[in-house]
Amino acid sequence: MRHLSDIEIIESIKRGNVSDFSLLVNRYKDRAFSLLRRILKNELDAEEALQDSFLKTYNGLKDFRKDAQFSTWLYKIVFNTGLTVLSSKKRKIEQEMSSIDEEYDLGNYDNEIYGTTENVRQYILKMVDKLPVRGALVVILFYMDGLSLNEISQVMGTSLVNTKVLLHRSRNALRDLLLKHNYQEEML
Repeated sequence: MRHLSDIEIIESIKRGNVSDFSLLVNRYKDRAFSLLRRILKNELDAEEALQDSFLKTYNGLKDFRKDAQFSTWLYKIVFNTGLTVLSSKKRKIEQEMSSIDEEYDLGNYDNEIYGTTENVRQYILKMVDKLPVRGALVVILFYMDGLSLNEISQVMGTSLVNTKVLLHRSRNALRDLLLKHNYQEEML
């Protein structure tokens, strides 16, 4: 059996083969879930947002234009769904939100991260989680998912220049976090 492209699957779905949508779900569920877990920092919320994202994707397939890659279009839906859930959560627990400076303060939590982390990659990812949400996402999309800056700007709904600036600032913030916590290897 040959590997079907996203466009071929979408055309099949539009012709009435709705069960083919499961092919797209299986192809993208892991990366989408990973992205949502990074945004929401909670697996249950991420699972619910993932279901919402795929429902929105399915309902929006009729509006999908082939001038963009399906994966970019899907990531934009996933990203926006994650931000919507996050903003509603933030409104509910506003008292827990503090200044931006405190987002980078790991306190004793850093010792727990370093003590329970088994490898370098896992440690770096836990440190990325300490970045502000948009900063962590741009780092993950660029380095882990391999999206181009142009694709990331489409997903996040920002200009290419703003995406480059966000990536630059996020890398610097991550480097500062690593240096602050005496991570000796040159990672960035």
